[in-house]
Amino acid sequence: MTHDNTALSTPADEPAASAPGERAVVLLVATRKGAWLYHSDAARERWRVDGPHFLGHIISHLVLDPRDGRTLLAAAKTGHLGPTIFRSTDLGRSWSEARHPPAFASAAKDGEGLPGRTVDHTFWLTPGNPDQPEVWYAGTSPQGLFRSRDGGVSWAPFSCINDDPQYRRWMGSVQDGTPDGPKLHSIIVDPRDAAHLYLAMSGGGVHESVDGGLSFKPLLDQLKVVEGFDRADPTFHDPHCVRLCPSQPDRLYQQNHCGVFRLDRPSEQWLDIGRNLPAEVGDVGFPLVVHPRDADTAWVFPMDGTSVWPRTSPDGKPAVYATRDGGQSWRRLDAGLPSSQAWWTVKRQAMSADGLDPVGLYFGTTSGELWMSRDEGLHWQCIARHLPEIYAVESALLA
Repeated sequence: MTHDNTALSTPADEPAASAPGERAVVLLVATRKGAWLYHSDAARERWRVDGPHFLGHIISHLVLDPRDGRTLLAAAKTGHLGPTIFRSTDLGRSWSEARHPPAFASAAKDGEGLPGRTVDHTFWLTPGNPDQPEVWYAGTSPQGLFRSRDGGVSWAPFSCINDDPQYRRWMGSVQDGTPDGPKLHSIIVDPRDAAHLYLAMSGGGVHESVDGGLSFKPLLDQLKVVEGFDRADPTFHDPHCVRLCPSQPDRLYQQNHCGVFRLDRPSEQWLDIGRNLPAEVGDVGFPLVVHPRDADTAWVFPMDGTSVWPRTSPDGKPAVYATRDGGQSWRRLDAGLPSSQAWWTVKRQAMSADGLDPVGLYFGTTSGELWMSRDEGLHWQCIARHLPEIYAVESALLA
């Protein structure tokens, strides 16, 4: 396998080289300066690059609709248009801008309402339940929840939380949270029930709705917060990434600012499984990926969580850690990764898994490298270098 982007390239309109009836893989790579699509067949040995798309624009998330296998949505922030959503119905050959991108409602004019807010960027995109084929959800910075009912063409504020006084307090101000602004992320739709939703706010905690978004409640029991803060107050909770198990939707995993946790419903108590990671590595990170068919298997990418929070790989030695027993134990997986002087890390959306057997794992780094494993993390190879800083990596299977 080559590590050179140019050697990987073939014409963008060339079809993926898959045998009849074989699934093809596409990686959707969102970066600080545009987006790229990487195509391969089920062997995943060579990759064809399609891109850049939106060169120079900040792309926070790029997602393929699994319900039709061809519609792409891109969460973009452009110099002349500001924050917007782009949509393609032909796997990226052509794009159109949303007629009404996510935007907060106007501030109350009587001076007694909540302060008005402006969307800085859309951060997270989630397709709706399979029985709602045109529904999408979006999370923004500052924290807001939006929904489209026409496939991403137009968006409107959704649920009560955007302008609920209690939620606004938990969200903090636009100066709080992550370095580039607080986020609403990890929007999850229960595949069995379109009215059952989860979301996370950094900061502001994890929340659940069982009535289609009419109301939400916090799910914070047994989660940690930074020492000295009140863990009963959602304001101080900082979930980095929450994932639902595809094979067991009553189980969720969470990578948090303060560890790695698992929740088995109907319980509302999170279990601390990050404490089982090696002490010298720690349990702080951003991404988390769950096996598509085994709810006991998950992968995390720890970063240096020392007091100064350098947000690099620990000691410059990056590694993925895997559990095969629901977090009771973890195994370091670093074969093929740099053994020293690699100071990059991986953002919360920049790691994913495909549905093949064995599962392919993918992650993108803050230094613009795209890595893959065809054997569930046992061996790693770099398939692209010199990209802009990678914000998100999604993988999808094409018929």
